[in-house]
Amino acid sequence: MEKENIYQKAKEAARKMVELEDTYVIDILNKVADAAIQNIPYLLEENLKDLLRMDENDPKYDRLRLTEDRIKGIAEDIRNVAQLNSPLGEIIEEKTLKNGLNLKKIRVPLGVVGIIYEARPNVTFDVFALCLKSGNVSMLKGGSDADFSNRAILKVINSVLENFNISANIVQLLPPSREATSEMLNAVDYIDIIIPRGSQELINYVRENSRVPVIETGAGIVHTYYHASADKNKGKAIISNAKLRRVSVCNALDCLIIDHSKLDDLIFLVDDLKAAQVEIFADEPSFAILKDQYHGSILFRAEEEHFGTEFLAKKLAIKTVSSEEEALDHIARYSSRHSEAIIAEDAEIIDRFLKMVDAATVYANTSTAFTDGSQFEMGAEIGISTQKLHARGPMSLPELTSYKWIVIGDGQIREN
Repeated sequence: MEKENIYQKAKEAARKMVELEDTYVIDILNKVADAAIQNIPYLLEENLKDLLRMDENDPKYDRLRLTEDRIKGIAEDIRNVAQLNSPLGEIIEEKTLKNGLNLKKIRVPLGVVGIIYEARPNVTFDVFALCLKSGNVSMLKGGSDADFSNRAILKVINSVLENFNISANIVQLLPPSREATSEMLNAVDYIDIIIPRGSQELINYVRENSRVPVIETGAGIVHTYYHASADKNKGKAIISNAKLRRVSVCNALDCLIIDHSKLDDLIFLVDDLKAAQVEIFADEPSFAILKDQYHGSILFRAEEEHFGTEFLAKKLAIKTVSSEEEALDHIARYSSRHSEAIIAEDAEIIDRFLKMVDAATVYANTSTAFTDGSQFEMGAEIGISTQKLHARGPMSLPELTSYKWIVIGDGQIREN
């Protein structure tokens, strides 16, 4: 079958990836970055075809949209990845046994990495760069919303690979159909790991239906706790940035938790949000404070459904608490374990929050917008893992490797 040929070619290509010298990989990635810049008009033209099929009010619209500046940023990320140290061959552990055997634990590629993602064409570039640099083949399954964009990006990448006489099988884009998703989830003989990127619905579907091992890059249901000791000027800046920088990203703020004793600060804290027409779903104490200041068309009473929701839009829930214990309980109940933050000046409270909150990234007195591989100076990322096995938090090059043991002897045999 044709699909088996595609997967078999990917598996065969993975065997040869380890022979690519890093200097060669660097050249390829820099040329891909150049090609992205040179093809900005073409990429924007194809991206527009996708945009025209989507409602501008759809939360995915901003993620789908490419701009000249965004493509330039993607190209810069590719160059950054090119210059990172390759993890391949790194000796994680080495020892010599009493019998003289020399053991080395070294980093090796995962193999064929399958990525299932939605309306995020930048992922096509990011995954290719990270997989190539870490010696992996990338098997891409994008959504139909971004199909024109993804195919245009793959065409740009393949033009560079052809010039370097590198097989196009090292990066493949599957059809945007449900059938292709099902095939990928069952490709146990060909794909080593699958990483879903997208909504909680997508992630749940992949986790529940995949026969291939999965690394969850979970949805971000993000909280910021404004403690009784918080500085309101820091708080306003942090809250505004976490909510407004890009509302459609997974590290954007979804729920502001505020101590009851600090409700007088609330109008000041959400002033920028009010100006940006952010819809607020407030519990009763916060609603009472905001109702005379916040325009009625964007202020609503919070329902249970608003807590534990990743909005990906100009929407925010507010929860009032009477203690840090209540705040911790709320986060534990509703968090997706992606990014959580506290704004406080009390060092003991900060320390307890950082210890108690179970999330991939936990912040004190700064914006959750920093949960990003490039911001962590890791280069681009393949996703933010919210699980605890293999990788957690931003996944860059080391997280795209496994390891193997190398054992060197001189004729030793086991006696028992």
